[in-house]
Amino acid sequence: MSRRAIVHPGTRLAPDAALGEGAVLGKPPRLAATSTAPRTVPPALSVGAGCVVAAGAVVLAGAVLEPGARVEEGAFVRERARVGSGSVVGPRAAVDNDVVLGAGVTVGAGSYVTAGSRVEDDVSIGPNVVTTNDDTMSRHGPDYALRGATLRRGCRIGARSVLVPGVEVGAGARVDPGSVVTRDVAPGARVGGIPARPRGAA
Repeated sequence: MSRRAIVHPGTRLAPDAALGEGAVLGKPPRLAATSTAPRTVPPALSVGAGCVVAAGAVVLAGAVLEPGARVEEGAFVRERARVGSGSVVGPRAAVDNDVVLGAGVTVGAGSYVTAGSRVEDDVSIGPNVVTTNDDTMSRHGPDYALRGATLRRGCRIGARSVLVPGVEVGAGARVDPGSVVTRDVAPGARVGGIPARPRGAA
């Protein structure tokens, strides 16, 4: 463990977890006045066996890193997010609150997985992908339900793609790079373009 990592009190850290310089673990969330995220106090951060939290990465209290997960340089994992076994959150990527990443997931460099998203096992999210959960751009009442992305097992999201709120990408499907996905993608399908349209089988 790097002597320059900051581990907040209560963090549950496996003995063989590797921490890079400047990594911050277990920091309590500090929500903006306008945030709609739950304000309950999260439990302690849990970091499993063989995990890596690289230099400059921040993992907040309430998150869970399952065994073998990696959070790369400068990445950010928020409260109540779960990063599955063997999954990788790439450099400068962000995993928002209440996100579930399955096992063997790759989140590419600079990508953003929005709050409430569900990502099943073996999904590949390319670099600089953006998922969204609010098509009002925060101009909504208190009863508005945020809708994250649902990415089914083994699907692939190409670099620089954007997914609108509530989109589901089916198992084994493929989204070509640079696409804007405005509707659900069927299992095993391939889509691409702006807006994304069918391009045959994945």
